[in-house]
Amino acid sequence: MSQGKKGIHRRMFNRWLFFATALSGVANARNLTSESPHIAVIGAGIVGSSIAYNLVKRGARVTLIDRSTVGGGASRGTFAWINATWAKQPRHYHAFNQSGIAAWQRLQAELNLEVKWGGSLEWFESEARQRRLARDILEQQLWGEPAKMIDLSEAQTLEPMADFRGATEVAYSPRDGAVDATRASQRLVSAAERLGLRLLDNCSVNRVREGGGGLAVLETDCGEIVVDKYVLATGANQQATLNLAGIDIPQRTTPGVVVITKPVPKLLNTIFVAPGVHIHQRGDGRLVLGEQEGPPETEAHAKRLSAHPTHFPSTTLAQQHASRLLETARHFLPSLPTDIALEEVLIGWRPLPLDGHPVLGVSPTQPKSYIAIMHSGVSLAPIVGELVSQELITGVPSSVLEPYRPNRSFQRIQRY
Repeated sequence: MSQGKKGIHRRMFNRWLFFATALSGVANARNLTSESPHIAVIGAGIVGSSIAYNLVKRGARVTLIDRSTVGGGASRGTFAWINATWAKQPRHYHAFNQSGIAAWQRLQAELNLEVKWGGSLEWFESEARQRRLARDILEQQLWGEPAKMIDLSEAQTLEPMADFRGATEVAYSPRDGAVDATRASQRLVSAAERLGLRLLDNCSVNRVREGGGGLAVLETDCGEIVVDKYVLATGANQQATLNLAGIDIPQRTTPGVVVITKPVPKLLNTIFVAPGVHIHQRGDGRLVLGEQEGPPETEAHAKRLSAHPTHFPSTTLAQQHASRLLETARHFLPSLPTDIALEEVLIGWRPLPLDGHPVLGVSPTQPKSYIAIMHSGVSLAPIVGELVSQELITGVPSSVLEPYRPNRSFQRIQRY
């Protein structure tokens, strides 16, 4: 049987299983009953998958819905850097990301996830920007982060195959890591399915209406789903929060090119944040490259990107962007093979609320909905999963999440 037919049969089976168990009321592996709250999570990226996993662990009946595949949206096109670096401002947001790192370590041990911990190295070409970076690192230290500025010899020890292009000092953040966000999402969902989660992939939620008894009815391509509550972990899809939660979250979502290569011999130990390009190497040898600057802010580019495409319109154009990034990377990694084979060239979209901070909480216009949208989704996913599931199950607000409620006043703040 072809892979396409297998995928179709799997989706048909998932949907049949969902409706069969919903009608029969059969308890799942956690002995869930009709008394357990039924919560839908819309969006199976790294954030939605983490929330769904934690909800199932807390005893909820959970249906996870995605219009594509698990980890196939924003999580697929992310650089996937786990960090609490200088850009995470102000202090409450920095502390939140520190908690995210600790939660990743817990989750890694719990599910045997593949997370590469090696720290990060970062520097700038501009002397003025380097001086500011040094001040930022001092602030990091005051906030409990073991970051420091290191000299070239120490940086070269950490990355012996790198060319630092005349830099004399480099910022080193030893707690940083990186992950394959798609694979991590899939692992979370698989673990949740073993506990009773129902997955409906390639299924769109089109509308929500009120049901009897204070319930919500999700009208989907897969039929109607009746739930007590639903979570919108829909990433950069700004229209989803407007249509399904009745609130327009102001975003400045931005695109960036992400290149994933075929495996190559080991070149890097850290997340390598050089001028013009981010690079890290996964445990399987694949290099992940992300551009630091987005596309030119022109009308032509805005028109081409208005539909939020995740792939380039042609292989030729994708290759040109990949070649540009690889050429920049080769300045800093002279041993980068000239005949390197590419696995994917993606347009990644950062779901970035206007002020740069997460949006976490109940919609002020639709009390059955809970919004979970953010940049730093990779860094924050495990801790967000823990805290959001706690709020949804207990009804007790988390003080950690108070700065990020959807009814706050959004102001445009450029931090990165």
